[in-house]
Amino acid sequence: MKPKRIGGTLFQVIVFLAAFNGILRSQAPPANQTTNPLVTKLCKELSVTPDQATGGAGAIFSLAKGRLNAADFSKVSAAVPGMGKFLRAAPEAGSTSTVTSLNSVVGGQAGGLASLAGSFQSLGLSPSMVGKFVPVLQNYIGSKGGSSTAAMFAGALK
Repeated sequence: MKPKRIGGTLFQVIVFLAAFNGILRSQAPPANQTTNPLVTKLCKELSVTPDQATGGAGAIFSLAKGRLNAADFSKVSAAVPGMGKFLRAAPEAGSTSTVTSLNSVVGGQAGGLASLAGSFQSLGLSPSMVGKFVPVLQNYIGSKGGSSTAAMFAGALK
């Protein structure tokens, strides 16, 4: 009587599954190329690059985080997928002369947003783009987290 070759068949199944898994992974986009819906929205509406969208939003979210208590910022975070990535992408704040130039662009009404001018310049964006990002972010947060969360976010930026 000839012994059964279970080991050989099992080995073939494992090899097949490993190869099939490799094919599937090679067809999926790399993790760093997955698209965040907010980044897509910013790129489309403001004609900015994904890096500019992520860094600019991150700078604004960082300002809001510093002005909101933890519970309130957690509501904002819940409305924004990938908040950690945005916060990590935020460039350093700019110089005083940059803040002064943004205040002159927006008539001295920029409040805390003026502090983001240098961050936006380091991303290759005009300081005036800060004012264009905010309504897009506020609308997005409102659509995902409700109008009260959006109003809280906007209030933190004043």
